[in-house]
Amino acid sequence: MAAIHVREVDDAVIEALKARASRNQRSLQGEIRQILEQAALEEGGSRSSRARRKLRIRTVAVGGPVYTRDTIYD
Repeated sequence: MAAIHVREVDDAVIEALKARASRNQRSLQGEIRQILEQAALEEGGSRSSRARRKLRIRTVAVGGPVYTRDTIYD
């Protein structure tokens, strides 16, 4: 998976993103990833391989408890 590095982001923007991430119970990185994925999908872009992977995984049994897609990716 590719990585993106963004320089010179205003401190106020970072604080706003941290607050938003906290409200959504995500890390800052997770919140930014969610924003980027949503923006790409809204623009008609293709789903990322990660998004396709999420749709393929239904449940996974690992010697006892069953983990759902939501449990794995949340």
